[in-house]
Amino acid sequence: MSAEGGTKPANSEPAIIAEHLTMRFGDFTAVHDVSLDVQPGMIFGFLGPNGSGKSTVIRMLCGLLEPSGGSGRILGYDCVRESEYVKRSIGYMGQRFSLYPDLTVWENLTFYGRVYSMGRKLAGRRDEVIAMLGMEPYVYRRAAHLSGGWKQRLALGCAILHEPRVMFLDEPTAGIDPVARRALWDFLFSLAGRGVTLFVTTHYMDEAERCNELAYIYLSHLLVRGRPDELKTDPRVTPPHMRWLEATVERPAELIPQLIATAGLDNVTIFGNTLHMRAHESLSDDEIRRRCGVQFQPGAPTLEDVFVMLTLEAERSKQFEQQPARGGKA
Repeated sequence: MSAEGGTKPANSEPAIIAEHLTMRFGDFTAVHDVSLDVQPGMIFGFLGPNGSGKSTVIRMLCGLLEPSGGSGRILGYDCVRESEYVKRSIGYMGQRFSLYPDLTVWENLTFYGRVYSMGRKLAGRRDEVIAMLGMEPYVYRRAAHLSGGWKQRLALGCAILHEPRVMFLDEPTAGIDPVARRALWDFLFSLAGRGVTLFVTTHYMDEAERCNELAYIYLSHLLVRGRPDELKTDPRVTPPHMRWLEATVERPAELIPQLIATAGLDNVTIFGNTLHMRAHESLSDDEIRRRCGVQFQPGAPTLEDVFVMLTLEAERSKQFEQQPARGGKA
């Protein structure tokens, strides 16, 4: 047992463990049999469409929602039996700005420091966080008057004030500009470099590429997990009889209808001036060139391809029943 009464985590144990987590609301299953683990200091990306169960998994792991089945542990603490120790050990940052708009940066940080009962440590840690986030010019500005990017920095500052070892970030960069997104991720990298474990949800594929590992949940079921490079080699994304092709042309949109209508081609899309698609082995390069007048080169799947293909495969195979529509965010 730890000095505070919680179970002392083993040194070799992952920072986050979910074992067969399930959450039901009446006859609706929001999360079905999700198992995963996240090693200390890892940036773990948790992806899926809205309503797929991402936020519900986070609520269960944070000790805010008791699962209908399965279990979770954070730093060795059971998410149900030792939820108070879990809450003291983690930081949480949501996609919506949830701080107090009428309070200044300094006042928001002070308030959250007192919530965490930081006592004498608060003053020094508050100044340290303000300096780390570069918020010195905005210390006495009300939160309501900050830009979106600076609001997110303040929210992150409040979340890390008590120096948590595990951070849950639920779409932390939603609605902020690319420069602010880059700055926020640079800071997240610095946290991971200090050994903080980051569990991040995002809809941005460039952010998913930044993660050490990824998991994809769809309609309450975990479809896949692994490193980004591993996911791109998944045989469900590139079956043995398929290959990926690309071609750079001046007006790619003009060729889209023709390519979509060509048997043996699928997942036809555009990235800038590059046509990107998947082709069946029965369709030769010469035949494709004859039909559209463009020379294609070998390509590779993107993470977007991975999640699109896995979603389509799950729907085609009917490996699970789709849940009835339900209001609110799962």
